[in-house]
Amino acid sequence: MAKIAELLDDACHERERLGSAPALRVERLAAMDDWAVEDVLCTHRRNDAAFEERHEHYRIALVGAGTFQCRAPGGRELLTPGSLLLGNARECFECGHEHGGGDRCLAFAYSQEAFEQLAFDAGVRGLTRFRALRVPPLRALAPVVAEACALWALPRQPTRLAPWEELGVRLAAGTVRFAAEPSRAPRAPRNAERGVARALRLIEKDPCARLGLQTLGGEASLSRFHFLRAFAQVTGLTPHRYVTRARLRSAAVRLAATDARVIDVALECGYRDVSNFNRAFRAEFGTTPLEHRARLRRRH
Repeated sequence: MAKIAELLDDACHERERLGSAPALRVERLAAMDDWAVEDVLCTHRRNDAAFEERHEHYRIALVGAGTFQCRAPGGRELLTPGSLLLGNARECFECGHEHGGGDRCLAFAYSQEAFEQLAFDAGVRGLTRFRALRVPPLRALAPVVAEACALWALPRQPTRLAPWEELGVRLAAGTVRFAAEPSRAPRAPRNAERGVARALRLIEKDPCARLGLQTLGGEASLSRFHFLRAFAQVTGLTPHRYVTRARLRSAAVRLAATDARVIDVALECGYRDVSNFNRAFRAEFGTTPLEHRARLRRRH
């Protein structure tokens, strides 16, 4: 995940150095007639005005780095790394960075026919549009999210369509099940959301750092009790589960992209015992670290 965040940091620093205007930098990674995948890098800062987007296709955007707010007919959400932003075809939505600058997303686009067919094949009936705006980081989607991040972090090879197409199909099929019935969790107050966003950015700087509730609550300017409740309302996860999922996602990307030993990856991700790491990895992704590495290398 560090590789994904590194390009965002470089772009934001370059904008500050040059004093240039905020921008969306879009790089198309692969596309066919009814689908596409793009690397979307946003350098909007905290004080920049919110901006509106509208796309002709259905979109599922995986947040890789940064946080931002989004408003659409489906509601208002804070998008965090590992979560999915859902967009309906020809529906406007507004994005802003009230709590911190910059984000980077991996955006899959689907034609209406392709999206409806994928939803039908996934067993979802009557879904002609997303009713949710966001899907939080969920264990059920962790394997495909980790695989997408691993492929995203690899050097660009524009001619490789098959891996991206397969990921797009699996991501859509998994997502529509959760998007069909959006959760109705109570919304955190705006000042609490702002504090949680600060804590999230502290976590994302180094998911392997030991950050207790006292530290995270202090970063959010909330008591431990109020921070715990607000964090769950904003992200859909407890702080412990969010940090654990971020660490394992980072480990999965490193295992796929490098030849590092499993024990070294485990230690760098905050696990003192490789057996505990193996158990947590299997519980999250349904496979061992070595099987995960071998499978992704065979596939990609």
